[in-house]
Amino acid sequence: MGFGKFQVLILLYSGMAYAAEAMEIMILSFMGSAVQSEWNLSPHENSIISSVVFAGMLLGAYSWGVVSDNYGRRKGFLFTALVTGGAGFLSAFVPNYICLVILRFLVGVGLGGGPVLFSWFLEFVPASNRGAWMVIFSFFWSIGTILEASLGWAVMPTLGWRWLLALSSLPSFMLLFFYGITPESPRYLCMKGRKADAVHVLESIARMNKQVLPSGELVSEHTSGLVLDRRGEPDEFDEHANDSQNTHSEQIRKNKASFNRSFVSKIMCIGLLNTLLSRKLIRATLLLWMGFFGNSFTYYGVILLISGLSDGDENCRNIKLHAGDEETNLYKDVFITSLAEVPGLIFSGVIVDRIGRKLSVVFMLFATSAFLMPLVYQQNEAITITLLFFARILITGSITTLCIYAPEVYPTSVRSSGYGMASAVSRIGGIISPLVAVALVNGCHKVEAILLFEVVIIISAIMVSFLPFETKGRSLKDSMESLPS
Repeated sequence: MGFGKFQVLILLYSGMAYAAEAMEIMILSFMGSAVQSEWNLSPHENSIISSVVFAGMLLGAYSWGVVSDNYGRRKGFLFTALVTGGAGFLSAFVPNYICLVILRFLVGVGLGGGPVLFSWFLEFVPASNRGAWMVIFSFFWSIGTILEASLGWAVMPTLGWRWLLALSSLPSFMLLFFYGITPESPRYLCMKGRKADAVHVLESIARMNKQVLPSGELVSEHTSGLVLDRRGEPDEFDEHANDSQNTHSEQIRKNKASFNRSFVSKIMCIGLLNTLLSRKLIRATLLLWMGFFGNSFTYYGVILLISGLSDGDENCRNIKLHAGDEETNLYKDVFITSLAEVPGLIFSGVIVDRIGRKLSVVFMLFATSAFLMPLVYQQNEAITITLLFFARILITGSITTLCIYAPEVYPTSVRSSGYGMASAVSRIGGIISPLVAVALVNGCHKVEAILLFEVVIIISAIMVSFLPFETKGRSLKDSMESLPS
């Protein structure tokens, strides 16, 4: 039914959530130095404020993926909005450092639900130009970073970091106003045996897009006439059974039974890991994990290097600037480099459906490495910001393209969980990144920090080049059996 009005509304809703996530991440560029000054924190304590957010995202990325694959995409992003908005708003009223760390960890747990929205939007987009539309979806992340940079520049000098935290949490609450009218993914409904509900959503898409729903019966991918359950094994539900046996209540009962059988193993990660590390997926899964780790480590490192190189270089060279001038330079530099995300996404959108996902990521990672290498030597502020600007263009394009590839490589039954697990591994890179970008640079070890980034980037590029197959132009798969060998 093409990409029409229905998909535009889905894009706006999920994009608003993605922008809200970006705003919470970009806060880390501003609040660290302000909180450090107010509470006399050490560089290590300052870096922990950033690291705990990614630690929370590590937990949330897996948890919300499992919730999404078992209870639906809508339930997944409902809870993420509640947790992110609530903990983000309460962070503005913390009395001490410990409370701030705890609440920022909870914000991270909520932010871990980002892959759920990505998978939800992906399942409504036609395969022919899916890559381009997913890049457009990623523009909302850039909108969020630019909004947060603008908000920080306007709020921090006058109202302080508490007001910034409170105002930045509002977009997450806005998602709740429109939650009641958001549809469930028809792919998810069909995989759960809820064909009547899936057809209802498809009819809504057809009406809004002014298209005619094709005639025929909606079926799931199946083997020997049997629908596959969540573990990729034949379920008792027969697609061609008598209609009286396919009532909605019967389908719900069977879904509950299937979920109860696997609930314990899901909680213990055993069932999910068995699927993700199965013969058909193990190569893609392990290489994706390494690729996501390196991309996330570098992306957040480049963001944090903006303030880290500025403050660290001044401290190491015993240069003292007026506090007002120092803050103005920081806000200006963060805003300028945030603008780099726009050309980064445009560049990614131009090449992703032309040369493919894998080659795009590899090329942009090596180019990022080339722009970071001159920072090993002492540069003036203009050259430093220029190099970081172009590095951020390329690493933004790289991580965006990898985020498109990841959900495409997994079948519908484990799409959110598989992408969520890869995203969880990327958060490990986010946890470690502040310790390098902030702690090492502030400790006058800039050369070691930059060289570590270079090593991680090159290894990540090599790992991505060995991913098993290209997903450009391929239709999404619903079951393990439909995946290529």
